[in-house]
Amino acid sequence: MHAPPAALATLRAEIDRIPLTRAMGLAVEGFDGDALTLAAPLAPNVNDKGCAFGGSLASLMTLAGWGLLELALEARALHADIYVQDSSIRYIAPVWHDFRAIAAAAPGESLDAFAAALAERGKARLRVHCRVPLPDGGDAATLDARFVALAAR
Repeated sequence: MHAPPAALATLRAEIDRIPLTRAMGLAVEGFDGDALTLAAPLAPNVNDKGCAFGGSLASLMTLAGWGLLELALEARALHADIYVQDSSIRYIAPVWHDFRAIAAAAPGESLDAFAAALAERGKARLRVHCRVPLPDGGDAATLDARFVALAAR
């Protein structure tokens, strides 16, 4: 289930309404139905050491998780307010280049079950796993988060 261009455009517009994302230079790179990829250039996200600022990595991964759920619900004609409930971040290696975050449902979780719970009860929770990959295939950072969706009023 790929997101139609209109859904990606809507997500881009939502993300652009957040001042921090504009300052970060955040871009929606793609969605394949299971995972959302967001990207950011290093230059506006650099720290005092010349590598990516940890707060930028955390923000990009959190926004990727949120955006994943926005697209999953949009694809099922559902609308909700989505919030991050809690998260845990691991910083593994410095990032010396432009970077991206990839978000997908955590192992054992299902976007379909998440949407069904929202449709049935008006609220749902989903654990999401996000990663900032390195060029060698390893991870620079990971975020495991639980998101909550409440049916829009």
